[in-house]
Order: sequence, then C-alpha cells, then structure tokens
Amino acid sequence: MDVAAHMWRRVSRPANRSEAEHRIARCGRQCLRKLLAVTGAVLLTCAVHAQSSMGPPHSPTAQGPTMQMPGDAPQPADSEPEQQLQVGTSLTRAGHFTEAIPHLLAAHGRVGNEYAASMNLAICYIATDQPAKAIPLLNELRAGAHDDADVNNLLAQAYIGGSQNQKGLEALQRAAAMTPNNEKLYMFVADACMGKQAYAQGIGVVELGLKNLPQSARLHFERAMFLSLLDRFDDAKPDFALARSLAPDSDVAYLAGAQEAMLDGKVPETIRIAREGIKRGDEGFLLLTLLGEALLRSGALPGQPEFEEARAALEKSVTARANYPGSQLALGKLYLLDARASDAIAHLEIARSLNPGDPAVYSNLAAAYRKQGNVARAQEALATLARLNEAQAEKIRTAPGETKASYATSGSPTQHR
Repeated sequence: MDVAAHMWRRVSRPANRSEAEHRIARCGRQCLRKLLAVTGAVLLTCAVHAQSSMGPPHSPTAQGPTMQMPGDAPQPADSEPEQQLQVGTSLTRAGHFTEAIPHLLAAHGRVGNEYAASMNLAICYIATDQPAKAIPLLNELRAGAHDDADVNNLLAQAYIGGSQNQKGLEALQRAAAMTPNNEKLYMFVADACMGKQAYAQGIGVVELGLKNLPQSARLHFERAMFLSLLDRFDDAKPDFALARSLAPDSDVAYLAGAQEAMLDGKVPETIRIAREGIKRGDEGFLLLTLLGEALLRSGALPGQPEFEEARAALEKSVTARANYPGSQLALGKLYLLDARASDAIAHLEIARSLNPGDPAVYSNLAAAYRKQGNVARAQEALATLARLNEAQAEKIRTAPGETKASYATSGSPTQHR
C-alpha cells in the first residue's frame, strides 16, 4: 500500500478525530521526511549540485522556491520550468514528496539541469511507493552521462521496491564498484529489502557491504536482524556481539544488545539496556520501540509508572518513524490495555497496512473492534488471522525436518524497517 497516501488520508479527515488520529496527523509530514532518509536523502544534494558547472546559473538550491504571488509582475514564460524545479526541489528536501511530484513533472525535460529534475523525481516516486515510475527515469540517466553510484543506488532501491530483486542487486554491485566504502549505500538498499521483507536478499546486500567494510558495526547489526527474521537467531548472535564490540557505547551497540536480549526472551535485560541507551541520549525509534514492547511484556498495566514509561516511549517512536509497523502495533496494544479502543484501532490499522502478514495485528484488531462493538470488523480480523495461521501450519507441515523446530518455536521478532 502507498504509505504516504495512507498517511495523508488520515491527515485530511474532518474534525472530530480521536487523540491518536490527531497525533498521526501531526506526524504525517514527519513520516514523509523520514522516508527520504531511507530512499536516498544523501543523494539530493548530489542531484542538485552535480551539474553546477554545466547547468544554468540559477541552481535549484541556490535560493528558496520562487513563488509568484498575486500582484507580482508576470515572469517570462521560459522561466516557469526553472521555477517549478526550484519548488519541486525545495518540497523534496522538506520531505513533501507527493506535493513535489507535479512541480518536478512540469520541469522534467524543460530545464537546463535535467539531472536534478530526474533524480529528485525518482526520489519522490520511490518515497511514495511508485518504484515502477522511478526505474525508467534512472535508466535514462544511466544511458546518458550519469551511470554513477548515486543513480545506481537509487535504481537498486527502486528495483527492490518493485520486487525485481536480481536487478536491484546488480544495480547495487555497480554502485559498490564505484564507491565501495560508502556504508550508507548498503544501508539504504538493505532498508529497501527490509521494507519488502526480502530478508534473504538483504543478507546478500549486507554481505557485499561487509566485504568492503568488515568493521562496520551497523552492517553487522543489519545482518543479525536479517538472520533473526529468517529464524536463524543462533547464526545472528555473533553479529550482534560484533556490532557491540566494534562500536561500544554507541547507539548501535545499545540497539544490538537490547534486540538480542528481546529475541532471547530476556525481557528485564532488554529494559535495562534500552533505558541505559536512552539515558545516554539514544532516542531512535527502534530503541524506543524495544523499551515500550519490553515494558508491556513485563506485565506493566495502566496506572503503573512502567505503563506510562512504555506509552511515552512508543508515542515518541511513532512520531519519529510513523511507517514502522513494530511501534504502531505496540502502541495499539498499549491503547487496547488502556481501554482506548478507537485509538488502538487507528494504530493497529496502520500496522496492518504496513505489515499485512503479521498475525499479532489481527488478534489485537479483533479484540479492539469487539470492545468498540463492531462485531463485523472483529470477525473479519479473526477470519484473516485464521487464514494466516493455516498458512503457517502448512509451512511447518511441509518444511524439512531440520527446519520444523525453527518454525514451531519462532516468535515475532521486532522488525526493523
């Protein structure tokens, strides 16, 4: 589903929304800005400035967008595409991808800096889950004079977003051959794999990065997460340990420690590590989610300080990254415990749109709809849950003997997107 469109539908609803919906509306734009970070934020400046010696004197980022106001003197007709590029670039940088697209389309093919127009438009298409529209733009750049690392990085993300994984890996290999030591290159593409639940391909991406950056704590953490999501937790443990040892007292060290403890069922240890990391200044959405989930698993109930701590952590996590299904699900469960059925449903429905194959979403949705008195929606959620359980049972039944145990004992590890 188009996450950006989903968020904007919530933002544009009329008044009389629940408290949770108001929070979602407030963080909708922040969610879109965060998407830029995982779809090539570092590329935007490159896209805008790469042709500064070739393009027109008015670089798109040299000044703010030139908006014509009522009463202003009409601008020459040939300046309009350049103005559209300025506006589109400014909106892209601010994370307003949906609004940027019409301006960039108006500029595309009509400006001196076509590289900037195409790259920004591709970024917007990827960020709004339209990879099929980004791919031809990026291939056109490759066919011209721009078969560079930035273009291939975005192209890898677009291909993976469109479930063309082999082509995505080929694009990544081209980019890596040009900039082998760019850690963000591998992280961006690994994040695209995580978003599509292409965990096996994600391991391939990370391992390519580790060939060039064997001491990267973040890449070791990413591999540990992919392995865990493939029910290979024992194989993941050495990477969790390496992530901690390579970058001690860093955000990734606390995240690796808390995530490993959670996957190992050590809830008090998860809480201790997450609290320590947050106290030292790491308030990333993943660590906040882990703390909130662990506090709920420890039995925190409404009225207790631990419950309020979990609520604050999860609300902050959702604000920081609204397109992360783990925090949406956890916050929905918390509101359900707090007898706030409507607020719970708002977050659980977002979790469903982001990760429709998670059985935990539907069991909690059924409970929330029952509390709201909506029997039909509760039954619908239970029917979906039954189908997912049947599919899982069939997967276990047909799995080779040595993998049956991993299917039977695997939980629902915190997903990282």
